[in-house]
Amino acid sequence: MTTILVLGGTGPTGQLLVHAALAGGHTVTVVARRPERLAVEHPRLRKVACDVTADVSSLGQAVAGQNLVICTLGHGLGLRGGHLIERSMANLVPVLEAQGPRRIVLMSAFGVGASFATAPLLLRVVFATLLSSIYADKARGENILRRSSLDWTILQPVQLTNARATGRYEIGDSLPQGGLPRIARADVAAALLGSALDPATIRRTLVVYS
Repeated sequence: MTTILVLGGTGPTGQLLVHAALAGGHTVTVVARRPERLAVEHPRLRKVACDVTADVSSLGQAVAGQNLVICTLGHGLGLRGGHLIERSMANLVPVLEAQGPRRIVLMSAFGVGASFATAPLLLRVVFATLLSSIYADKARGENILRRSSLDWTILQPVQLTNARATGRYEIGDSLPQGGLPRIARADVAAALLGSALDPATIRRTLVVYS
């Protein structure tokens, strides 16, 4: 079993990831500005209050002894990037390079970076207008991670839903379908955990879809 540090574990996808990791027998540390928002108690769960964008000291203490990091930080319902992902990666990457762990999986979004060109036209319009600030922040965070020496994986799920897990999802270098694809957050949580434990995904940017 593995010790996993989860950033963004109080968010809708992060909470599902925490449940999946605990169900899989792993030990989980959740780092969040308000960890009390995670209404879960478990002998293998530790909650740490830390603003990843500002508190490097507490972040360093939290990563000590971890085997891997999974980042599900997101912007919630806001439409402004606010440099959340960029600032988080700028603080996290040097800490991991200096003291470990080396393995990190970042949840980004389909349409960020190179995957923009493969998106259906309607989605490209949405990405370039309504979500432009958020996607720019995600792209900057991705690039910080790519330039690092870490064993990183970037997962870009398509549009997230709150539907039940199907257990049927695909992970690939590109999206091989048209339309307006969607995927359940619970399936993305499973994909994040599975990818973190799969060395074949190291240093790859992959799209997650169903």
